[in-house]
Amino acid sequence: MTHVAVLHGGVSAEREVSLATGAQVVAALRAAGFTVTAIEVTRDLGAVIAALQAAAPDVVFNALHGRFGEDGCIQGVLDWLGVPYTHSGVRASSLAMDKEAAKAAFAAAGLPVAASRIVSPEELEAADPLPRPFVVKPVNEGSSVGVEIFRDGDNRRAEVARAWRFDRRIMAEAFIPGRELTVAVMGDRALEVTEIDTGNIFYDYEAKYADGGSRHTLPAPVHPAVRAQAMEIALRAHRALGCRGVSRADLRYDDTAGEPGQLFLLEVNTQPGMTRTSLVPEQAAHLGIAFPELCAWMVREARHGP
Repeated sequence: MTHVAVLHGGVSAEREVSLATGAQVVAALRAAGFTVTAIEVTRDLGAVIAALQAAAPDVVFNALHGRFGEDGCIQGVLDWLGVPYTHSGVRASSLAMDKEAAKAAFAAAGLPVAASRIVSPEELEAADPLPRPFVVKPVNEGSSVGVEIFRDGDNRRAEVARAWRFDRRIMAEAFIPGRELTVAVMGDRALEVTEIDTGNIFYDYEAKYADGGSRHTLPAPVHPAVRAQAMEIALRAHRALGCRGVSRADLRYDDTAGEPGQLFLLEVNTQPGMTRTSLVPEQAAHLGIAFPELCAWMVREARHGP
């Protein structure tokens, strides 16, 4: 019987999300017939390595989110240990987590991205980096941590710049009006398009994880040509980064002038949430793939190396 170690927790701002993901993955894998050991990850990397060596799993299910969990760091450790693991390898993980590098890869692949530039906190404090409305976001955080939108009349820019606590590279990006769409990719297959509706200004951390924070419409009520294009963009983005296993592409759909509108790729998440109600499991279930079956498929697809 295959023995799977599930890494969850971690040290990023998304620790609680990872703990929730890990708990549900552990239950799903046990339901699918695997022997499972849960390993909670803390800042003590030596303890994590010791726990992995003591468990001696056949496969690691990486249920970590955010920095050190999906940016290539833990993937490098697992490569060093020679243990196959779920999701993407070092190269794709580090590319996807760095929004500047990922956007360059998307642009090189001919994918539609919003206009953007990288600025320092001092440059942001001094002047608007782009015409308003624009968005600023950390280059290497997930789950919309640190994202701010600046519209006409908003005088918070200098305050936000002075309080900036993330990487000194700030991505300023043109704000795309319209609707929030997301597409899961499973191996070489785009699953479906979900529209995410929230009463918040944008799909922020609270909307993603608070009870009732957002509503998912599956399949998204969009023009058929837009659905097909969104699925194609997600699959091409997955390939452009060199992802494997499961990923999720987030897009904005500007239909303010009517349908069919214009799609923009925002980012690819190589470690999407994996609770039963998360976006990827929802899309899989829509296609008849139960949550334990999805988790089992990810274990079977586990690899190590780039």
